[in-house]
Amino acid sequence: MFARSKTILARSVLAAIVCATAGFSSQAIAATAPGYLLFSPYKDITVDMNWRTDTLQTAASGTSLPLVGTGSFYATQEPQLGAVTLSFATGACGSETWAGLAGSAFASANIGALSNAGLNYVISTGGAGGVFTCATPSAFASFIATYYTPQMVGVDFDIESTQTQAEIQQLVADVAAVQTQYPNLRFSFTLATLAASDGSYAGINTLGQQVVQAVLASNPAITNYTINLMAMDYGKAASASCVLVNGVCEMGQSAIQAVQNLEHTYGIAPGHIELTPMIGQNNTSGEVTTVSDVDTITSYAVANGLAGLHYWSLDRDTPCSSKKSVSNACNGVSGSAPLQYTNEFLKDLGR
Repeated sequence: MFARSKTILARSVLAAIVCATAGFSSQAIAATAPGYLLFSPYKDITVDMNWRTDTLQTAASGTSLPLVGTGSFYATQEPQLGAVTLSFATGACGSETWAGLAGSAFASANIGALSNAGLNYVISTGGAGGVFTCATPSAFASFIATYYTPQMVGVDFDIESTQTQAEIQQLVADVAAVQTQYPNLRFSFTLATLAASDGSYAGINTLGQQVVQAVLASNPAITNYTINLMAMDYGKAASASCVLVNGVCEMGQSAIQAVQNLEHTYGIAPGHIELTPMIGQNNTSGEVTTVSDVDTITSYAVANGLAGLHYWSLDRDTPCSSKKSVSNACNGVSGSAPLQYTNEFLKDLGR
């Protein structure tokens, strides 16, 4: 994604992960936001990874810390975080890798620690430069089992690259086949989007259309699905792409417009829609997601019953030490503070 690349677990209680009105179960309610709204920033596993131990770290606080464990980021900096989305597993399920690290090795080094810490997690696949495939439902069930603990709340398919229609159809069929085996998992399909405000309702591209149409046509129907819109990188500042304010794409309002376009075109209910902005400087020049945009997006998500909020990415929630092009390790916003975006999301969600 994104570098072009349910809920809070009260340390021992698995939180709600999906909306009751769409046939989902609910076990816990967040303080302000609906209990089914999942907040889980993406964690790019390649950023600040400890490759000696294959364990996850982040320097978002200003100091490199293990993600979980004694003295960790989760324990000392953001104990209310609730969940993270780990990105990205690529390749064929069963032989998938995480930036070259075998899936079994990644799981062994990290999944038990996440579970022991009580931090919910989503396993994300694909990404801007990666493809994830799974040839059979049984292979997909085995893939899930590799990473499964009570803290696993979902599987995310970030589909941006070169998947064929047949591969997309197979992923959808895999989800439909295993959903009764894993009734507490949510299955998100993360797609690039425009946010046309010119009345055309332009949004997801041809690849995204194939995904949505496959999900909606699934038989048996997929109950716990969401469409996760990448509210970022709209390209040329024009009403055909986004909501314009003073000649630039206004990122908060454009995220809302992207949801409304999806609802209009496909009739998808808000409880099946999620948003993922890119905090700070986006890859497209002039597009900057501000803390004020976080307020706008979160307020809309809560008021309208969206299924989830995420952002790209946890490691970017810190200022850059020097001027540079868009980085996966900082947000490019002068004067920002470490964890400013994360804390704003959590504040807005009443956490």
